[in-house]
Amino acid sequence: MNDGHSETHVLVVDDDDAIRELLCDFLQDNQLTTHQAANHAQMWLALQQQTPDVIILDINMPQRNGIELCRELRESPKYRLLPIIMLTARTSSLDTIMGLETGADDYVAKPFEPLELLSRIRSVIRRSRMQSDYQAGKKANDEAVDSGILRVIEFNEWKLDIQNRTLIDQSNTSIPLSNAEFKFLRFMLLHANRTLSRDQLMEEMHGREAGPFDRSIDLQISRLRQKLEVDTKNPSMIKTLRNEGYLLTADVRYLK
Repeated sequence: MNDGHSETHVLVVDDDDAIRELLCDFLQDNQLTTHQAANHAQMWLALQQQTPDVIILDINMPQRNGIELCRELRESPKYRLLPIIMLTARTSSLDTIMGLETGADDYVAKPFEPLELLSRIRSVIRRSRMQSDYQAGKKANDEAVDSGILRVIEFNEWKLDIQNRTLIDQSNTSIPLSNAEFKFLRFMLLHANRTLSRDQLMEEMHGREAGPFDRSIDLQISRLRQKLEVDTKNPSMIKTLRNEGYLLTADVRYLK
């Protein structure tokens, strides 16, 4: 994967030797480093030796099946965020539901198209790395804000005074913000030029994911656009990315 990470490790856990070998050969041909495990004991041993970027986990295995192993991984502090793709010959919706509810990130039924599985692997790893980078950046920014180090955020022709919770325009006029507007704008500026999903924005504002009919994020976006944008129907600063979320584009400087 060409996303700034040098090597991608995949752990394939399947009791079928032929399928495991074929899958590993295919993934290696596509520049992925693979590790193998034929059962739960080998899986835990492999994890001790190398934490992979993703686990391909067969559901239908003797002794401990994939659902049990997925549950154990999610209960482990070390592996609870490790991406997991469930793999099975079964096609019942119950298995799909059980696999996803135990914490799997995706699900592929046998027989499968190798290229489809490769696409799923890349997608799951990409999401995981984006979330990891986001959390690391959020922690650093939160520490700067909480410690009182960050005083002002300058963006384009605007300033956000962190200490006084005030928006200041190019003529040095203060524009009042509600607490929610200030918190929302500060969060977007701390993650400027990065796509923020509605779930990320909702979690920051309300501590939960967005529901399918929840419009509170859209309402906050609309209110900020009315204060910041020249043309709210064609916004140049806070952009809507279809099926992805929102992006605040600006030349941002953090002043301490």
